[in-house]
Amino acid sequence: MKSRVGVKNAGTPALETRHFSSGLNSTFNGAQLTFAEYIMQSRDMVRKVRSANSTINLSQAVEGNSPFMLDPAGDNITGKNKTWRKGVLLTHGLSDSPYFMRHIAAIFQSRGFRVLAVLLPGHGTQPGDMLDVTWQEWVKTVAYGTGRLAEEVDEVYLGGYSAGGGLSIYQSLQDKRVKGLFLFAPALDINHKAAFASWHKLLSWQFPRLKWLDIKPDKDLYKYESFANNTAAQMYDLTQVIHTQLEVHILNIPIFAVASEDDKTVNTAVTLDFILKQSNPANKMIVYTTDVKKLAQGDADSQVEWVDSVVSEQKILGSAHTAILVPPDDEHYGLDGEYANCIHYYPDEMEKYNACTLHPKDCWQGEVTQANLNAGTLRRLMYNPNFAALTDSLNAFINSLPET
Repeated sequence: MKSRVGVKNAGTPALETRHFSSGLNSTFNGAQLTFAEYIMQSRDMVRKVRSANSTINLSQAVEGNSPFMLDPAGDNITGKNKTWRKGVLLTHGLSDSPYFMRHIAAIFQSRGFRVLAVLLPGHGTQPGDMLDVTWQEWVKTVAYGTGRLAEEVDEVYLGGYSAGGGLSIYQSLQDKRVKGLFLFAPALDINHKAAFASWHKLLSWQFPRLKWLDIKPDKDLYKYESFANNTAAQMYDLTQVIHTQLEVHILNIPIFAVASEDDKTVNTAVTLDFILKQSNPANKMIVYTTDVKKLAQGDADSQVEWVDSVVSEQKILGSAHTAILVPPDDEHYGLDGEYANCIHYYPDEMEKYNACTLHPKDCWQGEVTQANLNAGTLRRLMYNPNFAALTDSLNAFINSLPET
C-alpha cells in the first residue's frame, strides 16, 4: 500500500534498492593501506554507491561520508619520537558518518592534535550495507586507525560518538598505547530489545522486510534513516563484550565524557556509572538534564557537571542523543539547517511529518519522548545549543592532560 499524505497508518513502505547490500561495504579491507590511501579507497566506494542511487548533492555526500585527516595547528606540535606530539582517532556513531565528527575534529586540530577519522563498514553508502556487517569489522577499523595514528604521534587518544564511543572504550581495553578517551554519548548500554534483533534471520530469508526495524525515506545526506535489525543486534553484542571486559579491567587513563539524560538511544546512567568507577581522578563528565533538582545541586561531585538542556527561546524541550556534537550554526543540522529530523512521524502520521519537514521552525525540539510529542509537533534535536560551553570544557580538560 502506498502512503498518502494526511492519512494515519498509511501502510508499510516498500523496500527499495538502497535497502539491499551494495556488495562493497560490509567488511574492512584497508589493513595494508596508508591512511591517505584508505581515505581515497573509501571516497571511491562512497561515490560509486551513491552515484548508483542517484544521490542529490553527490559531492557533498562523498565529502561528508568519507574518512578524513587533519594536520595539527598551533605551537608545540612536533613529537619527540614521531612526527607529531599528540593525535586523536575519531569514530562516528551507528547509522551515522564522519560528518558528525567534523566540528569536534576542528577543536582538536586547533589544540595541536593530529586528527584521523574513520568510516565504519556498512556506513556512508546505503542502509542495506548494514544487513551483513558485524561488530568485529568495526573493531578492525578502529584498531587500524589507532595503529596508523600511533605511527605518527607520541601520544594516542581516542574519541567516539555513540557506537564510536563504545568502540573507543573497547580499543583502549586492548591497547596500552591509548593515553586518554573522549566519549560523546557513548553506547555502553542500549535497549535490551536489541538482543532479539537477530531473530529476524529465522524468517527474513523468505520475507526480506523482516530484516528491517524501520523503513524510512533516507533523505538525510549524512545519516541513514532506515534501520536494519542487524544494526541493533551487532551493537548489542558489542556492548556485552565491553561489559564483560570492564568487569575485570579498570581504565586509569583520563576520560572526558558528555551525554544527555534525555537520551533515548543509549543509557546515560550506565555511562555515568562507568565514569565514576574508573580510577583516574581527572575524569570529567558533562550531563545535559531537565531535572531541576540535579541542576540545583550544582557540581556536588567534581567529576560530574549538570547542564540545563532546556532552551525555551529556541523551543528546545531538552537535549537528544543526536544533539551532542553539532553546533547551532551547522548548515545541515543546525538552528537554520537544511535538514529536519522528523522521521518518527513517517509513515503513520504523514500530516505531522510534512508539517515538521516543511516548517521546522514552528516545531518543538528535543528527544523523541512521549512527553515531548505531547507538547506539539516535534523535530528531533540535531544540534547542541551549549556547544560553545562544551568547547570550553573540552579545552579545559585538554589543558589538564599530563605532559608525556
